[in-house]
Amino acid sequence: MLVSNSVTPRPSPGHKRDQARTRLARAAVVEAARSLFLEHGYGATTVDAISARADVPPATVYRLFSSKRGILKALLDISIVGDDEAVPMAERQRVRSLLTDPSPENKLRRLVEIAAQVNARTAPIYRILVSAASSDPDAAALLNELARQRQEGQGQIARSLARAGALRPNLREREAADVIHALVSPEVYTLLVVHRQWSSQRWEQWLTGLLVDQLLASDTSGTGGTGGTGGTRHRTTGDASPSEPGPADRRHW
Repeated sequence: MLVSNSVTPRPSPGHKRDQARTRLARAAVVEAARSLFLEHGYGATTVDAISARADVPPATVYRLFSSKRGILKALLDISIVGDDEAVPMAERQRVRSLLTDPSPENKLRRLVEIAAQVNARTAPIYRILVSAASSDPDAAALLNELARQRQEGQGQIARSLARAGALRPNLREREAADVIHALVSPEVYTLLVVHRQWSSQRWEQWLTGLLVDQLLASDTSGTGGTGGTGGTRHRTTGDASPSEPGPADRRHW
């Protein structure tokens, strides 16, 4: 086998400056789009308006994003992961470590915590996307793709629970995945946190307890769950009243 002794040249200072300018331009366009979508809606916002608000030439906007749908997708991607790094959510360390967590209860608790963080960042933009999807084919396709990705990621949680033998008797992996997909959804978060004005802490506690009760066998807490001892499950919701939730038990998808 031949081994090359060549050395990859370092990027020149000019190349680094170009990369920095491109990143700044992308950030300006995404932020301008966020403001305009929230002010006027997706359908009424044009690429020219985004270009003007961002102070980035239209040709550059199209080069970076191709279309208005591309801008919306970039905005959603950044909102979901919390930064502009090109690393998908499923490949983030906190998600990868969640899947390998040996405690079923802790796995669900961490799932809900990540979900709370994602929904807090994406809720306003997700409402725009849902509204636009009713009349815009591109937005509808993007909404369907987001749902598919969410279902795929949450299906991995159900699979890991099934393989660990942690699911309730007679609950199949597919059914567990459906329960997670329905309950850990942006629609439920929006209903309770945005419209009913629940705190994020209260939503996390309620959802974690509900998922534990609906999905897990009663003897799973002995594998290192949140506060469980022996074979008795420790409910993460406690006995707190709806208006006075118990201590925070944080971490979703």
